[in-house]
Amino acid sequence: MLYRKFFKRFFDILLSFIAIVILSPVYIILAILVRTKLGSPVLFHQDRPGLKGKIFPMYKFRSMTDERDEKGELLPDEVRLTSFGKKLRSTSLDELPELFSILKGDMSIVGPRPLLVQYLPLYNERQSHRHDVRPGLTGLAQVNGRNSLSWEDKFEYDVEYTEKYSFFMDVRIIFMTVKNVVKREGISPEGAATMDFFRGSKDKEDKDGE
Repeated sequence: MLYRKFFKRFFDILLSFIAIVILSPVYIILAILVRTKLGSPVLFHQDRPGLKGKIFPMYKFRSMTDERDEKGELLPDEVRLTSFGKKLRSTSLDELPELFSILKGDMSIVGPRPLLVQYLPLYNERQSHRHDVRPGLTGLAQVNGRNSLSWEDKFEYDVEYTEKYSFFMDVRIIFMTVKNVVKREGISPEGAATMDFFRGSKDKEDKDGE
């Protein structure tokens, strides 16, 4: 299919480049605000697995402080996540630096979200197929509940995307993403500031225990 082999990457390059140029004033303003309100560094960096599990550096605007306890350990996320950081997340403005990862080829505009490297050995066989495509700025799981979904439901949407994605599906996901960002839906799981860590699915645990 031409879209999968050529046009998807072409549109990623074209759209990410146009977005970076148009949003360049926003990048400058956000960088100043983050530096003023949260300190430096302005960008949060973390390695994430991408296509075929290849590790790449992913960048976001910082949304948390570096506050630590008397032992030098970071305080819980809900303490370090300021009101300014919550606004960054609810509007998805913290994700804007990922456009550079899309332009570089580490990510795509639409695809499964890049998660933590430590999750790689925890996926069952089906869930591991979420890495059959480039990770995305947004994806099927993000427009169907985002962080209000369970991990298993998220991964099922991710794998469904890798099996069925097309130009029209990507366009629909992009429009639904804009709608959800405006409504600020599914930003955090109920009763928590951030999503709980994935610790493996039950079927994975059962097989490992055999």
